[in-house]
Amino acid sequence: MELFFDLAFVFALTRVSQRFADLGNEAGWALVTGLGRTLLLFLALWLVWSHTTWITSRYEPERSMIQVIVVGTMFASLVMAVALPRAMEERALPFAVAYLVVMVIRPLVIAAALRGHPRRRVALRLAPWAAATAPLWLVGALGPDELRLPLWAAALAVDYLGWTLGWPLPWLGAATVGGWRIAGEHLAERHQQMFLIALGESIWVIGIIFSGVGYSAGRAAAFTVAFITSVLLWRIYFYRAGLLLTQALERSRSPGRLGAASQRTHAVLVLSVLVTAVSYELVIGQPYGEARPTWLLFVVGGPALFLVARLRLEYEIFGRVSRSQMIGLVVLLLAVAGLVRWPPMVGLSAAAGVLALVALLEALRSRHRPLEESASPIGREKPGNHGSEA
Repeated sequence: MELFFDLAFVFALTRVSQRFADLGNEAGWALVTGLGRTLLLFLALWLVWSHTTWITSRYEPERSMIQVIVVGTMFASLVMAVALPRAMEERALPFAVAYLVVMVIRPLVIAAALRGHPRRRVALRLAPWAAATAPLWLVGALGPDELRLPLWAAALAVDYLGWTLGWPLPWLGAATVGGWRIAGEHLAERHQQMFLIALGESIWVIGIIFSGVGYSAGRAAAFTVAFITSVLLWRIYFYRAGLLLTQALERSRSPGRLGAASQRTHAVLVLSVLVTAVSYELVIGQPYGEARPTWLLFVVGGPALFLVARLRLEYEIFGRVSRSQMIGLVVLLLAVAGLVRWPPMVGLSAAAGVLALVALLEALRSRHRPLEESASPIGREKPGNHGSEA
């Protein structure tokens, strides 16, 4: 059911990536606002996906009503994805309405369907918080275009804040995520699956772009380097922290806290893959074209953002920071100044080279050593009293 649900997000992520790619020729304030708008739309989609993942990790997914809710969310997510390319323009209303249906109506349906369930009150907390931001979403969709970004940004900030605080209400209190009982293995698999979906989107971009342009040796080389980059992202993610996420959640005394931290980290990981995929589209089309400094936001920025998130994941699983990943991040940042005047292909190759160095150092570090087990510092202490909602 959930893999079927993810099909809507396969399409949605391609729309996010395309919005980023459309910014390749922008500069100055237009580039900044364009990045801000696309990031906002991505975060709205991520919140919908994350809430659904937590629902299926906390409630019994084999229940018919839960399956109906997942399918309904899939349809709303598909509407958001269809509207996304012009969601900041003439398709703002369907995007906002689909989002509000998930955030406001769905919790009420869950609360009604799970009458008597010990954890149904979380849904009752979420609905009022989401309803409070609904006017901002609707006014932003129906009002002047220049107000849309600030109104939606404020609404989304409140939605994320409510989640962080546990949607506190005067008569119910808060239900902090850190105290929730969850299926740790299920949540870990969902995060891993979404990362793989993002990688799949990058492979799709590589194939679509290369098959749609005239053949040349330069484009074939860019195609090859782009593929190698995606393989390296996969390798660095899963080796070895990504593989141990399930183990870390199962061993944690507060799996809700670790799961919430992992959710935030995977949001950045998925975003970094989408940004990196934009560099594939730009470079395969013009591998030895004119040097464009703004392209480095994608060519170098994507892998750098990935390493930042991967460093955080390393800490969440092992309680340490990877030296090889830190070295790779520093090298990437230092290389930016030198890559400004070189053709895009040089930047893509340099980023792939740094990722290959990180992967090699990781392999050498673990050579002839026993495989490590997770030792997450998050949730190591005994969980406090989080109320009956846990």
